[in-house]
Amino acid sequence: MIEYDELENKMVLKLVYYGPALSGKTTNLLKLHDLLNKEGRGDLMVLDTKDDRTIFFDLLPFFIIAPSGLKIKLKVYTVPGQVKHDATRKAVLQRADGVAFIADSQPSEAANNAGSFENLEKNLAYVGLDIETIPLIIQYNKRDLPRIIPEEDIRRIWSPTGIPVFIASALYGTGVLESYTALLKRTYDRVDGKYGLNDAHGLDRDSFVNRLSRLQDKEVA
Repeated sequence: MIEYDELENKMVLKLVYYGPALSGKTTNLLKLHDLLNKEGRGDLMVLDTKDDRTIFFDLLPFFIIAPSGLKIKLKVYTVPGQVKHDATRKAVLQRADGVAFIADSQPSEAANNAGSFENLEKNLAYVGLDIETIPLIIQYNKRDLPRIIPEEDIRRIWSPTGIPVFIASALYGTGVLESYTALLKRTYDRVDGKYGLNDAHGLDRDSFVNRLSRLQDKEVA
């Protein structure tokens, strides 16, 4: 649910990385933090506990200004994967504008993936959001491990849903940026349809995505 203040000419968008415990949600954000340009990017906050990587959330804010002067802040969060932190998951999902579901590619985690996706659907409904309409992508992480679900099986399962699926190894950065930019595109389309980012504010889709996914300049030796 987009936060838009017309008087102050500012907008806050919220993306949430969701999924089972230890599927790589925080690793995705850590890698994004390393890859993306420092200009316009805020600090990454990580809260660790001994029983779950993220008990509350990680927050990685980005900032851009549209040609109209509209100030856009993008916040990227993760949620705790463990079931006992479900209340925190609901709190983080409130007012979400897009969701990346991070699944674990190991066959042993298939049931946890399914349970977590069902939990996502339930919790979205709890906070007044609809999984059928919210911008959503799926990432199958940990493709670097030796025993993984075949990609063709993954695509066969998810193809009927129409939800974009990405193959990734967040530990090595593979598929991380592709997943993130795909979610940005879907989020832009929804926001543009409601607030006219292109027509009213001069911010087209490519500019929105490129400015929020600009890579760090490589150091010259």
